[in-house]
Amino acid sequence: MLQKKVLNKLLASAFDVPVMVTYWDGKTENYGEGLPQIHITFNKKLDLKRMAKVPTLELAEAYMKRDIEIDGSIQELVTAAYRQADSFLTDQSVFTGSLISKFTSSHDKETSKEDIQSHYDIGNDFYKKWLDSTMTYSCAYWARDDMTLEEAQIAKVHHILDKLHAEPGKTLLDIGSGWGTLIITAAQEYGLDSYGVTLSQEQYDYTMTRVKELGLEDKVHVLLQDYRDIDQQFDYITSVGMFEHVGKDNLAEYFKDVEKYLVPNGRALIHGITGQHYGAGVDPFIEKYIFPGGYIPNVVENLTHVLDAGLQLDDLEPLRRHYQKTLEHWADNYHKVFDETVSEYGEEFARMWDLYLQACAASFEAGNIDVMQFLLTKGAAGHDLPMNRAFMTARD
Repeated sequence: MLQKKVLNKLLASAFDVPVMVTYWDGKTENYGEGLPQIHITFNKKLDLKRMAKVPTLELAEAYMKRDIEIDGSIQELVTAAYRQADSFLTDQSVFTGSLISKFTSSHDKETSKEDIQSHYDIGNDFYKKWLDSTMTYSCAYWARDDMTLEEAQIAKVHHILDKLHAEPGKTLLDIGSGWGTLIITAAQEYGLDSYGVTLSQEQYDYTMTRVKELGLEDKVHVLLQDYRDIDQQFDYITSVGMFEHVGKDNLAEYFKDVEKYLVPNGRALIHGITGQHYGAGVDPFIEKYIFPGGYIPNVVENLTHVLDAGLQLDDLEPLRRHYQKTLEHWADNYHKVFDETVSEYGEEFARMWDLYLQACAASFEAGNIDVMQFLLTKGAAGHDLPMNRAFMTARD
């Protein structure tokens, strides 16, 4: 009885759309005015103590185990919670004396390797199921609304390299090079001598296979090592979806390394998830199951580290809506292979990834998180760049 009273109080102000809830005793309650848009079923009671400490983790694990069922869009439900100012998912003061759980993780080189491999080395076959053919696992760039996901991912790579105003014959380092699309494009279409560094064996093997198939061994170099072990300088640096992995305590070192690896007046394009608000920067569910060791810095943190590293800002572009749309495409693709994923990886795993993709889309939709591109120079801002920004979008 007590648990139902507590949940009733929490859910009464949890969402800004009408929701129907069926409890474990079979009784149903409607919250909000109007026809319910989403139906939540609690098949079992939840752990209220855990809810007070780590609500997203408790709810996520309950969903993974089918202790909670959701009839309707998870993205819409989570977005409705983020939009509601006094939702228990965003306002932890509803739990007397509780604090947002802040996970910390070591980011020494061995731990960083384990963290990266735990996520990316699930296997290339898993990601191939729902990514596009470029195997790009980061925010796409929708230069036109009618682009396919693959076109938008290629446009993102061009957008990054165009912002660098890259000149043929110069060198590029991509920190966290993924499955290699950026470094291969930089070599093929921009005439750059490209280097990529990754800790993922799966990504390394995949990229090396592509490089050999394309005959680019002299132009594209892939390093299976920690980015902190780089011992040379480059004209340009790119890093896409990387700083989220280094941890709060290592962000300063990350930007200092970017500065160290650039030649004088060299440029860097740093693309990653950030926030336009103050918050914990860590979600317990994502920390435990998706990105161990991850931390989302807010934009002020990043800019502080940029200045402390001696870099100067040329351009800052928020791409929040682009990542929302990217995640919606991924989720649609994933739903087409959901049953196949259940067969290969188990139902809990499949439901976990479905929840993750839709919840992330909701976070971007609500503005809970953002993704930004930081164009930086090791030297005076704008050195050797055109006087106006037209060069950045001329291709669009």
